[in-house]
Amino acid sequence: MVIFWLVLLGGLPTFSLGLLVWVVGHHLLTAEIPSAFSHKVKFRFLHCMLLYVIALGNILEKLKIASMPGFVQFLHDLLPIKKDPKVLVTNLRFGTIPVRLFQPKAASPRLHRGIIFFHGGGAMFGSLDCYHSLCSFLARETDSVLLSVGYRKLPDYHFPVASYDCLNASIHFLKTLETYGVDPFRVVLCGESIGGGAVANVIQALVGRQDLPQIRAQVLIYPIVQVINFQLPSVRQNQNIPFLNRDFMMTCVCKYLSIDLSWKDAMLKGTCISEDAWEKYRKWLSSDNIPKRFRSKDHEPEFPGPFNEAAYLETKHTLDVGNSPLIADDEVIARLPEAFVVSCEGDTLRDDALLYKKRLEDHGIPVTWYHVEDGFHGCIIFFDKKLFSFPCSKNIMNAIVRYIKDI
Repeated sequence: MVIFWLVLLGGLPTFSLGLLVWVVGHHLLTAEIPSAFSHKVKFRFLHCMLLYVIALGNILEKLKIASMPGFVQFLHDLLPIKKDPKVLVTNLRFGTIPVRLFQPKAASPRLHRGIIFFHGGGAMFGSLDCYHSLCSFLARETDSVLLSVGYRKLPDYHFPVASYDCLNASIHFLKTLETYGVDPFRVVLCGESIGGGAVANVIQALVGRQDLPQIRAQVLIYPIVQVINFQLPSVRQNQNIPFLNRDFMMTCVCKYLSIDLSWKDAMLKGTCISEDAWEKYRKWLSSDNIPKRFRSKDHEPEFPGPFNEAAYLETKHTLDVGNSPLIADDEVIARLPEAFVVSCEGDTLRDDALLYKKRLEDHGIPVTWYHVEDGFHGCIIFFDKKLFSFPCSKNIMNAIVRYIKDI
């Protein structure tokens, strides 16, 4: 037994080094770094670290020791939380949903603005702790009471749990604004990535609710608002750009929607979309809606591909408006509040933001669009990481603060 443990302990450094060499090699062979990106070495280093953690998580999952998402969540929640002396933080539960309340300590002559925040992470990663400093910064800089929602995620929870958690937490908060000193006429929904998609879902679900305060504005940070057309220009142009390359994006989508990974190719080519469905939704989902400057001159593949009924039956819930809020009825979209939409050039989801922006503008809804040429998916999480921060991270956060402060 002693010899076994000695061999095991002696092999760990070799295994770790071998895994690191594989990760670096994989990154160098597959990752594409746009010329517009600054701090390329830092960018490569962080991506290699992410790949290393995910690879280790996958190994642990195969050994049935821990799930990959659970392992990554465990690691990022080990990072120390920065406490802000100007913000009072309270952990609460709205039923089964953990939430975190951020309240500015400084006295205010009037009721505070309210922000409901949904974090990103593809329903795999992200947590209240992971986004603590970001939420604290938003609360302090905008003088707002911010509610961060810790919706339930993979591996234990799939669609539609995260959306329901975000909606139910929002309703509970809106019903108790007076308790937290929040102005009912100045409540903003804000979310990043899948959290941006949750913003679109929640705000649509709240349309017409006479028993609740109306949402003043929506802030969507490089959101995912549809899971139907994966042949948009940004998906093809940025398919190998970290931190959300096309393959990982499709893995997150399939796992969250409980779709077997064997159907990824059918989803990418659109063979699971019938001609009737495409005729109904193409006016909102077609690449023709993307401004020409974002489209490459290369020949665009035909979409959708030849219809595959088996693929449709396995993936038909992608056509649910809860998964693709971009395809909501005109009557719903027309009643939404003004929006602040962030898109990043080096992001597979760039065109989701552009399609959502156009959908709102077509109904006369004011949209403030903030596009970042050197931005990448997930960049705002680094805004205060000092050595590991990026100019685009700080620029996006400052732009969001300016927008919210004007409300």
